[in-house]
Amino acid sequence: MKKYFFILIIFSNLCFAQEDANKENERNLRESKNYTWDGNKLLSEDKFVDAEVDYRRAIAKSEQNPAAPYNLGNAYYNKETFSEAFGRFKQAGEFATTKADKHRAYHNMGNVFMKRKEYEKAVEAYKEALRNNPTDDETRYNLALAKEMLKKQQEENEQNQDNQDQQQDKDDQKDQEQNKDQGDNQEENQDQDQENKGDEGDEGDQNDQQKDENKEGDGEDKQEQNKKPEDGNQQEQPQQQQPRPNQLSKQQVQNLLEAMQNEEKKVQEKIDAQKVQGVKVKNEKDW
Repeated sequence: MKKYFFILIIFSNLCFAQEDANKENERNLRESKNYTWDGNKLLSEDKFVDAEVDYRRAIAKSEQNPAAPYNLGNAYYNKETFSEAFGRFKQAGEFATTKADKHRAYHNMGNVFMKRKEYEKAVEAYKEALRNNPTDDETRYNLALAKEMLKKQQEENEQNQDNQDQQQDKDDQKDQEQNKDQGDNQEENQDQDQENKGDEGDEGDQNDQQKDENKEGDGEDKQEQNKKPEDGNQQEQPQQQQPRPNQLSKQQVQNLLEAMQNEEKKVQEKIDAQKVQGVKVKNEKDW
């Protein structure tokens, strides 16, 4: 009997605790809705900051009020703060206990994805919204639009990828041509260097030959310089012609002519003397 009595007491306490929890939840939900109502009023008066504060209080008070994060998400959406808006719509979908609330939350998440041009995610969000309310024409229209935009985006991405591939091929071909030109230029430069080395060898031979000629020329110049007088103003005396072998010099010829003239003079004097004395007559013999 005592055993059943203790069980009854425990059950009663549990019932009272559950009742108190339910009352607490109801009170928190009621306060959350009041904060939501205040936030809606402030937002209509264009007092966004004050409205945001009340919406946050409403969310903190109860998770059974999906209207609070949903309305705050709409406020962020209108301010084009799409990241914050998406977070609140997602929170509203998690708080939602009815299909209607889930439909609204996922529909608006799809709208955020459309604004961010994340069309593939938008398609999935609209599909989830239609699972909770298949009769919503606006959601069906948005889903069709999201599919069309996704198809167009994929085509543009493919076209851009093709253009990038073509550009990459052009760049690769250009690099190959540049590398080929550089290789040809290097080979040409090497050939030119070899030719220049050959020309330098020829120039070296020519320079050596020129040096030899210059040495010979310098020797002749030195000999000519030795022949010149030290006084630059004095004219160079004509060099006497050296007699050739077996040939009389000019002085010898002159002496020879004078000797011949002296002999002729002597002979002439003898002739003149004989003319004065008379010529002896030779007697002819009779026969």
